[in-house]
Amino acid sequence: MFALQYCKAKDVKMKHVKYSAVIAGSGIAGLYAAIKLQKEADLPNGLLIITKSRLIESNSKYAQGGMVCVMPENKLDSTTLHIEDTLKAGAGLSDPEVAEFISQKSAQVVKELQNLGVDFDRDENNRLKFTKEAAHSVNRILHARGDATGFCIENALVKYILSQKNIDIYEQTLAVELLTDSKNINRGLIAYNYSENEYKIIEAPAVILATGGIGQLYKYTTNPDITTGDGIALAYRAGAIVKDMEFVQFHPTAFALSDKGTMFLISEAVRGEGAKLVDKNGCTFMEKYDKRLELAPRDIVTRAIYNEMSKTHVKNVYLNAAHISEEKFEKRFPTIFGTCKEYNINPSKDYIPVSPSAHYFMGGVKTKVNGNTSIQGLYAIGEVSCTGLHGANRLASNSILECAVTAYELVNHLKTLNLNDNYTEDKQISEIINFYNDDIFINNEYDEKEMIKELKQLMWDNAGIIRNGEKLSFAKDKIQKMKEQFGYIYKCPGRNHYELRNMLIIAGLIIDFALERKESRGAHYREDFPKTNTTSKSHQLSIHTIMKG
Repeated sequence: MFALQYCKAKDVKMKHVKYSAVIAGSGIAGLYAAIKLQKEADLPNGLLIITKSRLIESNSKYAQGGMVCVMPENKLDSTTLHIEDTLKAGAGLSDPEVAEFISQKSAQVVKELQNLGVDFDRDENNRLKFTKEAAHSVNRILHARGDATGFCIENALVKYILSQKNIDIYEQTLAVELLTDSKNINRGLIAYNYSENEYKIIEAPAVILATGGIGQLYKYTTNPDITTGDGIALAYRAGAIVKDMEFVQFHPTAFALSDKGTMFLISEAVRGEGAKLVDKNGCTFMEKYDKRLELAPRDIVTRAIYNEMSKTHVKNVYLNAAHISEEKFEKRFPTIFGTCKEYNINPSKDYIPVSPSAHYFMGGVKTKVNGNTSIQGLYAIGEVSCTGLHGANRLASNSILECAVTAYELVNHLKTLNLNDNYTEDKQISEIINFYNDDIFINNEYDEKEMIKELKQLMWDNAGIIRNGEKLSFAKDKIQKMKEQFGYIYKCPGRNHYELRNMLIIAGLIIDFALERKESRGAHYREDFPKTNTTSKSHQLSIHTIMKG
């Protein structure tokens, strides 16, 4: 039995507020959608953004490399080439129609971002600069301020949002429950402001999840501490279909000296500029694994590094960028250069210690390119969603592009709808709300921060870069015990508990999907099933049923 402490709920019921649309998350997908919505859609009850931290804090902010764009002036490129590269990287699971649609929209959304204040880097003739990253056949990556692309886009969008008076913002606020009725229509959500310890029922005919990824499920990750899979867990709890949950992308080159919980990313663009992976003796090793060397797809480079580290029992390998002059490196990669200098490393002279780290999630809530999920009134865009673009392994820098295009198409869809629907509360919604109005019992048998730490280690050791059935089954059993010990299903004592609730759900789904996929494909590698099954398809799952195809 657990040691439970009784905690009396407030005497007043939760306050109801009404909006035409509410966006959960403030990364590039959510902010861009908000800007276009307030410009183009009829929002009689206004627009709300809720964000778990500050408005500018998101996974998007830390994206370094850039944004894919097929521009007319880039004569060596074409949508055909971009689609081919995307499908190859996706290891047979990318949707060709989705890849085509997103590629064809790339120039359009880039022009809109520029109009919103995003300054992509240009050469001395004022022409856009394009760089190359792994698995791209040509230079097609736009970047901003060298290696601060995500920050520059995010910052421009935040500035625009803050200049608008008709967009409300709730910071330090989590979406903790979706209000989906018995007809599978979502009517809004319950939000929790953890700084004030207050709950609100937010009524909205359009609820948009833009909550980002799941990197914090792993001990080593480039993602900030807000990326705990909240949106995917909420959608799954509400009955939405999730897809491709086994595909977690591990970036090959995180800065191995990072000591702040989140590992600093050494962008793939450094290898795009010619940096080589070497061991402690300065010997290259990628020739043993792939003819594309350092610019092979991320899953291949990650496993190569992991294998080299395992064989020699070391914690990292190195990037050798000595061929790039100090002046050029600082100009092209100012953020990376600054971080290296903090650790007394000069990238033009010294090796940069790197190791793999959880970076991006290809799975998520199953959606169309316009954000539609399997629940009416519920939408998902960005990393929380799974459109089918990335397949089993995301092509570098396709993520920001997908964020922008899906946000763009979501607005095109929403502006055709009546966003003034009356809120209806059926028995199913009433029961959910009652759980959050009721008193809560606090379980004192465990420390939620310690359990999160244990979960992150468990996932890294057993559902990480190299997997097998025995380890996955061990982790599955362990997570089930952790869920039982945790105990909370609905209302939780605070932010950390809600995050742990969501992380346990996502961890269980990743492992279930990984056990189901008895093959190796893209980012999912099973050492007990090392070959690829050419007939294998994507897996889908809702809380009610399992589907394949």
